[in-house]
Amino acid sequence: MKTLPVAVQVYSVRDDAERDFRGTMKKIKEMGYDGVELAGLYGLEPSEIKAAIEEAGLVALSAHVPFQDLVADMEGVVDQYAQIGVKYIAIPYLMEEDRPGTPKFEGNIKLFEEIGKACKKRGILTLYHNHDFEFVKMEDGRYALDYIYDTIPADLLQTEIDTCWVKVAGEDPAAYVKKYTGRAPVVHLKDFHKEGKPGNMYELIGTQVEKTESQGVFEFRPVGHGDQDFPSILEASVEAGAQWVVVEQDQSIGRPPMEAIAMSREYLKSQGW
Repeated sequence: MKTLPVAVQVYSVRDDAERDFRGTMKKIKEMGYDGVELAGLYGLEPSEIKAAIEEAGLVALSAHVPFQDLVADMEGVVDQYAQIGVKYIAIPYLMEEDRPGTPKFEGNIKLFEEIGKACKKRGILTLYHNHDFEFVKMEDGRYALDYIYDTIPADLLQTEIDTCWVKVAGEDPAAYVKKYTGRAPVVHLKDFHKEGKPGNMYELIGTQVEKTESQGVFEFRPVGHGDQDFPSILEASVEAGAQWVVVEQDQSIGRPPMEAIAMSREYLKSQGW
């Protein structure tokens, strides 16, 4: 089977990147990764980020850029990432007040399109990175995630399917990737283990949530070490015309994050990737 280059979302090793960005990039390359997806600049200038990534022999593939930052200074923020040379900017997460089902949601879709236009001017393609809260039904029965993609033209917004959250939402990740064939340039590989109805899922990605009665277990795991069927996801990524896959592990439990992403890369190598 054809394989694709593999990047890692730097958020997975954010503390290491904060301490020593240049050294962390070198270690990521040594693990066998081909590129990185940024999540912040760690107090460095775009030129320093670009130099460190290039020096390590990696590709600065993409960046997760907070929706609020993009809205506050669209051209300025896009310019920073254009200087680094990323091919994609992903809208990574919506705060509760911005999500489907809120009064702001329709206006936010218009803002996604404006972000797409600002990125396109700089030769960057905008992606939307989903969680599970986009899998609520609109009045016409469509998922909100599909509604976003149906509303905004593909030349302004493409998918970054997060396979973990698709499965958490009750859908088949491989089928969802294939659904967006031709519009799925980057696929997020994320593994997890879930039992029952845990209340801590968003706490684990750094979001403050009201304490709920937890009736289960949820933890992020290295790729290949959880509940996901990765052979089918990898095959679907190739079939859908993806250009890259990106390993992401929001939190590492019981081992250092660098060890966790190394385990993810070793698993993918065992699959011929």
